[in-house]
Order: sequence, then structure tokens, then C-alpha cells
Amino acid sequence: MATLTDLKARNLKPDDVALPHGGVTGLTLHPSSSKGHGKWVLRFVSPVSGKRRNAGLGSYPEVGIADAGKLAAAMREQMASGIDPLEARAAEAIKPKMPTFKGAAETLHTELLPGWKNAKHGQQWINTLTQYAFPTVGSMPLDAILPRHIADVLRPIWLEKAETAGRLKQRMQAVMAWGWAHGYCNANPVDVVNLLLPQQPGKAVRTQHQPAMPWRAIPAFIGKHLQGGNRYDVTRPMLEFLILTACRSGEVRGLVWQEVDLDAGVWTIPAERMKAKLPHRVPLAKRAVELLKGQQGLHEDLAFPSLRDGVELSDMVLTSFLRRVEAQSDTPGRFATAHGYRSSFRDWCSERGYPRDLAERALAHSVQNKVEAAYHRTDLLEQRRPMMEAWANFVTGTQTSTSDVTQPEMT
Repeated sequence: MATLTDLKARNLKPDDVALPHGGVTGLTLHPSSSKGHGKWVLRFVSPVSGKRRNAGLGSYPEVGIADAGKLAAAMREQMASGIDPLEARAAEAIKPKMPTFKGAAETLHTELLPGWKNAKHGQQWINTLTQYAFPTVGSMPLDAILPRHIADVLRPIWLEKAETAGRLKQRMQAVMAWGWAHGYCNANPVDVVNLLLPQQPGKAVRTQHQPAMPWRAIPAFIGKHLQGGNRYDVTRPMLEFLILTACRSGEVRGLVWQEVDLDAGVWTIPAERMKAKLPHRVPLAKRAVELLKGQQGLHEDLAFPSLRDGVELSDMVLTSFLRRVEAQSDTPGRFATAHGYRSSFRDWCSERGYPRDLAERALAHSVQNKVEAAYHRTDLLEQRRPMMEAWANFVTGTQTSTSDVTQPEMT
């Protein structure tokens, strides 16, 4: 069968019969109310349901003969693969549209704005992105943004306006973290952008240090951001529990009920979940026990589960939260990290005069000296308990004085 020509299509009258396309089986041009106009229809048998179906491919002459043929041929290829093209079209229509960087930033800004007491800060947050980021990556879909694009945004001010560049980087990191949390991208390109930029003057390269919140700032942080949430907000109680116990993120996220004796106030982390591959007992302060009791009933195994799918939460959950609330740290241009609270606790121990041995055992640090390690026959659980209770009282605001406290005697 010869392919339909434009001459014949332009002469199609309202009362004419449908004209076969000729190039694709089942594709016809149906007349409309105006001469020379029509609607493309592809008739086919669904490979899924076995029923006859009609798929509209647009109007002629807006969709020309060649274009209609290409569209119909693509649908025929779908059918050959066992796909119903109309069902595929419907699924694509309800699929969430990939947001642009600008759209994601504006959405995140709207979500964060009610939590900022300072309206000026909220305006500065979006203004920085508007001035520096939107011209370069604003129109790009989140899943297309690579580290080199982030570097292109930061490079013009990276050395000349280091402080502004630091704030800009933080805010771009928050936007991409929002995209990751909503499933729009698989990684955060801001995390590795420093590899593409020169070292800023006056900033030494840090290889081990995790940005930590100054210990004196923790009570205000907990009071403002972690307490008073609802039962189904797992992130806040999990982070407060992490701070109270001075444990690592993975140890807290993987906590299962069988590891905890709430009556005795002891959490025993098995060796396979510890960095040093040795079991570790944690004396739980009253507030830590209270937090765990508040988590009961959410999951049969995990104390801090993902309420969406019941699995262990990703470390990115805490990282994203700390970035979202712009948690203060001791490192310029960077927010506090979950791991950094262990450093905060260690500094507090030193300031309060607690013995080094108690602080190091609370952090489950390995003893490097072999002679010293040979004499470590006990984990000093009960000697550590008053220290952890004092730490809990301090960070939750029960005790805010910096005066000396009675220290346990070492034996």
C-alpha cells in the first residue's frame, strides 16, 4: 500500500472515509469538521489485555504524515516487546516530573522558611542561590547536575569571596540532598566538588576531622531542633539518642531491641557491629531510656526504623537533617556531622575533668598501647554511668552550669 500523500490529505473532506497512512499497519487519518484537517488514529490489539484499542496521535496538519508514521512505528515496537503503548503513556503521565534545580531550591526554601525565626536569613538563603547558582544550573533537571556544574557555579567566587562561596556550597548541598531524599538523584554532586577546585587560602587540608558542634552549643540545639517532635518523626529522637550515648551513627541506626535492657539501663552492642570488632556496653542515661521507650511499637526489631519501608535508615538521613537546620560546627563553611558529636562529648569530658580512661571507654576507642591494653580487664560500666547521666543532664538543659562536678574514683 502506498503511503498517504499531503495532496490527498489536504483534500480530505468532513464526510470522507478515513484514509490509511500506508506506512504503518492500523494507522489512519480520520476527517474532522474542516476540509484538509483530520485526526491520526492507530488501531491495535493490546498485547497485554488482548482487546482492540485506538490511540490518538494528534491532528493533521499539525502532525505531518512522516511524524505520524514515526510515532505509530514506535508504538508498534512497544507492542512487539509486550507493552501496551496506551498503558505506557498513562504511566508516564502520572510519573513525577523531574524538578529543575531552581524549582527544587524554591520548594526547599518554602519548606524551611517556617522554621527560621530570622526572616532576613531566609531571604539571604534564596538570594544567594538566585544570584550565583540559578544563572548556571537553575534550569537544569536535578538528575543531570554533575560535580563539574557545581564547580562552575563556585569557581568565580571560590577564592575572591571564600565565605560567600562556603555559604553557597552549603545551600546547594542542601538542595541536592533534598533531591536525593525525594528520589530524584542517586548522589549529591556537591560532596566531591572540592576535588575540582583549588584549596582556599588559609584553609589546611583536613583528612580525619569531622565538623563538630561546640559542646556549649548543644543544649540550645537540642532544645530548638530535637525535642517536641511527633511520634512518627524518627530522625530527631535518633539524633538526640546518638548525642546522649556518644556512639557512632551506624551503631545507633542499627540498634535492635534485643540489644537493650531498659530495666537495667544498658545497651550492649555486639562485636560485629563495632568498629573495633569488640562488644561494647553503653550505660543509658534516664533520658536515653525515655527516648527508647517512646520508640516502642514502631518496629519489631529496629528502634529507629525507616517508617516508609521498615529497614535501617541511611546515614544520609542524619546528614540531611543537620544540613537542613544548618547545625553549627567548629569548621568554617561546614555544618556539624553526626560523628562530630563524639568529639563534642570528648571535649566536654576534658573540660569537666573526667578521667581519660572513662571518656575513651565511653567512645569505645581501641587501646593502641599493647601493655596498657593487657590491663583493660573491665569496661568500667558503672563508673561511666554517672558521667553519661551528667552529660545527658547537660545537653538536655537539666544542668547548664559549667561548675565542677563530683568525679568517680578510679580503681
